Amino acid sequence: MTDVLLADVAATSAGLAATRSRLAKRALLVDLLRRTGPDEVPVVARYLAGELRQRRTGLGWRSLRDLPQPAAEPSLDVRAVDATFERMTGLSGPGSAGARAALAAELFGAATAEEQRFLAGLVSGEVRQGALDALLLDAVAEAAGVPVAAVRRAAMLAGGSEPVAEAALAATDPEAARAALDAFGLTVGRPVRPMLAASAPDVPAAVAGFDGRAVVVDAKLDGIRIQVHRDGDDVRVYTRSLDDITARVPEVVEAVRALPVRSVVLDGEALTLDDAGRPRPFQETAARSATRDAELAATTALRPFFFDVLHRDGADLLDAPLTERLAVLDAIAPDHAVERVVTADPQVAQEAFTGWVAAGQEGVIVKDAAAPYEAGRRGGAWVKVKPRHTLDLVVLAVERGSGRRVGSLSNIHLGARDGEGGFVMLGETKQDSDGIGWVMVGKTFKGMSDKMLAWQTARFRELAVDDDGWTVTLRPEQVVEIAFDGVQRSSRYPGGIALRFARVLRYRQDKAAIEADTIETLQSML
Repeated sequence: MTDVLLADVAATSAGLAATRSRLAKRALLVDLLRRTGPDEVPVVARYLAGELRQRRTGLGWRSLRDLPQPAAEPSLDVRAVDATFERMTGLSGPGSAGARAALAAELFGAATAEEQRFLAGLVSGEVRQGALDALLLDAVAEAAGVPVAAVRRAAMLAGGSEPVAEAALAATDPEAARAALDAFGLTVGRPVRPMLAASAPDVPAAVAGFDGRAVVVDAKLDGIRIQVHRDGDDVRVYTRSLDDITARVPEVVEAVRALPVRSVVLDGEALTLDDAGRPRPFQETAARSATRDAELAATTALRPFFFDVLHRDGADLLDAPLTERLAVLDAIAPDHAVERVVTADPQVAQEAFTGWVAAGQEGVIVKDAAAPYEAGRRGGAWVKVKPRHTLDLVVLAVERGSGRRVGSLSNIHLGARDGEGGFVMLGETKQDSDGIGWVMVGKTFKGMSDKMLAWQTARFRELAVDDDGWTVTLRPEQVVEIAFDGVQRSSRYPGGIALRFARVLRYRQDKAAIEADTIETLQSML
């Protein structure tokens, strides 16, 4: 078995992006995985998911604008690429920026044009190929000759795909692969993948999906997802992405240490509250959980709230029905349980939604009362509903598409009207020809059908005023209606504000740019 080249992964990624067929995607993944050595599997698996193994490389999107000339032939293998990014991650102190730039120039200079595009997507987090983690796990199962359910459960308990893929694909036969997967179990202190929720447009639709059965309706808190493990006096706190933040959240540790148990694994949220008991802005909660700053910790306390329990005093509860798990939760942590109602009546669920949103929460999650805890799955057992916010914004620029969207103008830059008249985009300040100012507040490529992509590509070519080969700057004329979940403070954009989970609803040909919403409107939503 020869070393897997980055070109092999880039070609597979391009093939994934070029097809919508789940079967075709899986066949591409299986083919590459069968050619991948055991020690290469962790890197290849993460790259196929569109991510680097290193969370922070120090490279920003600006460093990707002026790449060296691409190599004529592929030569980079995935282990060498991973080692280069690992060296970047370890750089710090004086001279680190120059050393990082030199490593990046060497890496990108050794990459072909296709490899450069793939690397840039990995660094920026914008690899759009449709190789979701669930599909990768299906491919691992086929390549190893084992049941999909066994792979998924192992990944849930291992907290990631890479160790499971490595164990399954290193086995000499399907029987040995199954034994390797069965060896993964719930271990207090080792985080498991959190169970995820699908989405519904409204509460009645969410409740209707359970065919008249009683459902558990939880308040959806606007905090950070936490998973807390306690073994005796040892308490560990993990985020949704399984990062250990124990040292940053002493109040969560203290609360769980006070519970009447010897060992426990809890799933929930942590958030900051104001004096009236309402949740403070999400950014404040995120900032509080991301730092060990003693002054911030003293003035901004986090409160844990739990909605599930996966283990208690030596007994795993993953396979127990939700109602049984909630009975355990109520017995050990009644003061920290998320508010909920149990009902089969859509009206009761709607009233709970309305009340919780009015109290500052994010919405609700409607849950199958009989379902087990299926970690890492976004199935139909949990369904979230949020109130939908919309704004009319103006498209300031657009980026060329990649993968299946090659040839289209795809990722749009969104601008709000600035009452002070300063046109701010990509660090420049000016006014448009009508003296109207615009402030960039985010980007999105979501919500676009093929028909919409074709229309906007033609439309934006008419509005183009500059083109650097990747980003096309436009006359600020086209109004677009954007749905989003909220706003947050951000240093990434000139206005200091960014939209959360923005997606396109429709283009407004009936509105002029002067009718777009203002930056002041967004600021009032913080």
